[in-house]
Amino acid sequence: MKSRFIKLTGLTLLLLAAAVIISTPASAIELQARSAILVEANTGQVLYEQNPDEELPPASITKIMPMLMAMEAVEEGEISLDDEVTVSSRAEDMGGSQIFLEAGTALTVEELLKAITISSANDATYALSEYLGGTYSGFIEMMNERVAELGMENTNFENSTGLPADNHYSTARDIAKMSREVVQYPEIREWGQIWSEYLELPDREALLANLNQLVRDYPGMDGIKTGRTQEAGYCLAASAEREGMRLISVVLNAESDQERQDQTRKLLDYGFGNYVQETVIEEGDSIQNISFPGSSEEEVSARAAEDLTALRERGEDLDYDREVSIIEDFEFPIAEGEKMGEMRLVDGDEIINSIDLIAEEDIVEAGIVSRIIRSVGDIVDGIFE
Repeated sequence: MKSRFIKLTGLTLLLLAAAVIISTPASAIELQARSAILVEANTGQVLYEQNPDEELPPASITKIMPMLMAMEAVEEGEISLDDEVTVSSRAEDMGGSQIFLEAGTALTVEELLKAITISSANDATYALSEYLGGTYSGFIEMMNERVAELGMENTNFENSTGLPADNHYSTARDIAKMSREVVQYPEIREWGQIWSEYLELPDREALLANLNQLVRDYPGMDGIKTGRTQEAGYCLAASAEREGMRLISVVLNAESDQERQDQTRKLLDYGFGNYVQETVIEEGDSIQNISFPGSSEEEVSARAAEDLTALRERGEDLDYDREVSIIEDFEFPIAEGEKMGEMRLVDGDEIINSIDLIAEEDIVEAGIVSRIIRSVGDIVDGIFE
């Protein structure tokens, strides 16, 4: 759908900092991990990066993609968390981290997702992948299709578990992209905070133990995924929220579990210590005087479909312009509550964040008389300019 951008003059935002806090400059951060990135989850704004586009083996961080695709399938009504999945012999034979599922065992989608999120279980991942894709190879194709849709330009998956494989790689930047998507699901955040839990199997209880040590003692931590192989080193994609602001950090190829924890702490501490999230427009706010060509009214009003937020550095002003983009390939009438455009925060040519604008009332096409009068008026205005 094409859009036309209309810059609203006089709408520069100046929001002054109220909090006083001792902060650390980005230049003072020293990371031993080979690659890392820190982003704000809502907008995707990058707050810190170190070799973020280097292609590296992601180990079990790979499992974020099947976690995401399962939750998307639930959201679309294609599957349910209560659906039962029967473990295949191929899933039973998986190596690496697992909960030792036996072929023929039936578990729900929710139980498999818990085993993946908490314990990084390869057998559960394989079983869920077969269920989602029909076949395991079919699911790998689906994974890479989703990679392309998310704009993960430097990623290719050869499996869903992250076990070592030729041509299986990702980057910190790409991992942050799929992490932003998966943390939108409250179930993933809820399971990611569980330190330990028992999963009831037909013949025993399987212990699900969280491999993300920061869940126990980092305020606001709620996931997402650890990874570790000899080739990949120690990896961690982490999510934490404080005061309504969610940050996502990715650390790849650290030398130890302690190092990946320390690097993650350092990144998140930097983000929470130096940035504040501001709500520029609240959901339901009315946006007035929007020019809508061809409509019966020369200017229309819209409502914000959700909060429009942006980050600012502590002690600094938030100084972005607002732009309205209206849809061009529309058909009259546009009903009340229907999307009629977007509101965007921009910094030069960079879009910082955007939200949908919905019509406050029906927008109908101007009659022939109104169009003639407007055309004559435009001609007269042109003559006397």
